[in-house]
Amino acid sequence: MKSSRLLSILLLLETRGRMTAADLAGELEVSVRTVYRDVEALHAAGVPLYGDAGHRGGYRLLAGHRSRLTGLYAREAEALVLAGLPVAADELGLGGHFADAQLKLRAALPAPLREHVDRLRARFHIDAPGWYAQDAETPFLSQVAEAVRAGRVLAVRYRRWKEPTDVDRRLAPYGLVLKAGRWYLVAGPGPRTYRVDQILALTVTDEDVEIPAGFDLAAHWRASQRDFHDRLHQDEAVVRISPRGAARLTGAAARALAENGVREADGWTRATLPVEGPDHAHATLLALGAEVEVLAPDGLRARVAATVRTLAARYG
Repeated sequence: MKSSRLLSILLLLETRGRMTAADLAGELEVSVRTVYRDVEALHAAGVPLYGDAGHRGGYRLLAGHRSRLTGLYAREAEALVLAGLPVAADELGLGGHFADAQLKLRAALPAPLREHVDRLRARFHIDAPGWYAQDAETPFLSQVAEAVRAGRVLAVRYRRWKEPTDVDRRLAPYGLVLKAGRWYLVAGPGPRTYRVDQILALTVTDEDVEIPAGFDLAAHWRASQRDFHDRLHQDEAVVRISPRGAARLTGAAARALAENGVREADGWTRATLPVEGPDHAHATLLALGAEVEVLAPDGLRARVAATVRTLAARYG
């Protein structure tokens, strides 16, 4: 987004001093030509930016120039981390701080950039949860978020899916993750992942959290997601599927079809698809109706065939 890139150029020059167009292009992952156009836009906006030619040349700001990003309070700075998700900021109890931070950030921009940002904000809106997802009640979210910020151990009553369902746990919060409209707490020991909406009771203790050296929340989440999907699809089903059926596949099944599918003379495709297990495969493949034929394993084929016979008898 151009407005974000212009602000990044301004802040890079403020913090690092003189930088060449090539340096800026490398930092922003754009072409040198794009940097030239952005510098012209900053000139037009009245930013005191100039360039020096030669081997030791580059762009720099007039001595003493600083952007007017002043007056931000701690909570407003925290809210800026969630600038792309105002709903998330609101759920964490930072909605008012988010609005204040946005006003100060807007006031700090030169007039042309401010008008550009206003236009973008009027044209883009983020609604992260899926269409059929129900809003989960998370009454303890703000307390969990405060414990994450303060680095305090939590004593919780937690509801899990297996017996005994309600258990007491002492959790050392490492971070919060918002995934598809649902909040997850990554916490030690382990660390393990807990759904915030399954916390039944909570007490914030005075015990400090010790996060392992080098722990990276984003990297941990990506790794845990890969592990989850690897464990999720441990079975396989060999199928023949029509073009209409193939268009309805999603996720791992769609990728597998694209990677190993073999087109046959009648236009259908033969492929080996990853499935979660017999029950899930039975329900998923039946949902495709006559657009798919299960070839293997024999048990799954027999089960689908038995269901089809039952349906045929029921509907005469």
